[in-house]
Amino acid sequence: MKYLSGASLFLLAHASLCVPNHLPAATIQAVPQDHAAPAPTAVWKSSSAEHVYGFPDMKPNKKGALTLSADALTFSGKSGNTSIPRGSLTAVSAGNQRVELWGMSGRILRMTIPDGGGLAAAAVMHHRVDMLTVEFNDGRGGNHAAVFFLPANEAERALQSFALTPIPPRKVSDALCQNALVEPKSVLVSAPNWDHAEVPAAYRALVYEHVIDRLRRTKEVGQVYRDGEGESHGGCPQYIVHISIATFKQGSSVQRAFLGPVGMFVGTTQMRFDVTFTDSSGKLNTSEQITATMRGESESTNVADHVAKSVARHYAAVLKKANKSNSAKNTVNHAS
Repeated sequence: MKYLSGASLFLLAHASLCVPNHLPAATIQAVPQDHAAPAPTAVWKSSSAEHVYGFPDMKPNKKGALTLSADALTFSGKSGNTSIPRGSLTAVSAGNQRVELWGMSGRILRMTIPDGGGLAAAAVMHHRVDMLTVEFNDGRGGNHAAVFFLPANEAERALQSFALTPIPPRKVSDALCQNALVEPKSVLVSAPNWDHAEVPAAYRALVYEHVIDRLRRTKEVGQVYRDGEGESHGGCPQYIVHISIATFKQGSSVQRAFLGPVGMFVGTTQMRFDVTFTDSSGKLNTSEQITATMRGESESTNVADHVAKSVARHYAAVLKKANKSNSAKNTVNHAS
């Protein structure tokens, strides 16, 4: 009897284990597949991306997932997500930089280690991050660029997934306003000329995006137009900003780390630009040389914003001088 009772219990236990496994399977098969909404198929995805700058409606330094599908490039974070059509992409570039794991605290720590111990510490207190630069056009044809940080080696793999369709060359913005009405206080920022120095795509993108942003926040400045969108509005920009790279030297956080305290003064990122301000009448033609030197973490972003601040400051000064000159001429004309 004990033997039969044990066998019976065994069979009952076996049956109880099999039934739950069978029911869910039957339930899943009963759901019609046609009713399920298909999720967009990701061609490429990074779950640990950081938005540095430039993506529409997304604040800088937000972390999230960057996904490329057949239809769009989407960045999704805690505060929401934003997408651009894949057909608007015009170029994609990859690069990398070394960053300190502990930032300024790590740098100070190395300086206090005796007998050259800071050099050894520097070797393990850095890690590599990839930079993915995406260039695209908006609905008005305006030229944009966005930069993302990705884990090491992910940017190179991402390039293999971006199959881009060639687009026709953009028309030169400067020649679009010959017969159009002048839009007061508006300014067009032409695409910078990078021919005189070899500058990584991320730096090029960040300089242009920061200049656009800084000019928009400058007093007495009206509409700020991007290169490429000159035909999308009814008027001609009153002023044009021309930016041309003169020299570029990329800094090295690793070099600064190895040199200890001396590293605070070497291995810096340096950029020098020739900037020209003109107006639609052809009477204004003023040139300035702007230099930016930056060291420390996120120097690609910081040096770009430093350049942008200088451009905006010089532009405001030129605008003020031009307005004062025009006021003086108008006073003389009325007096005569």
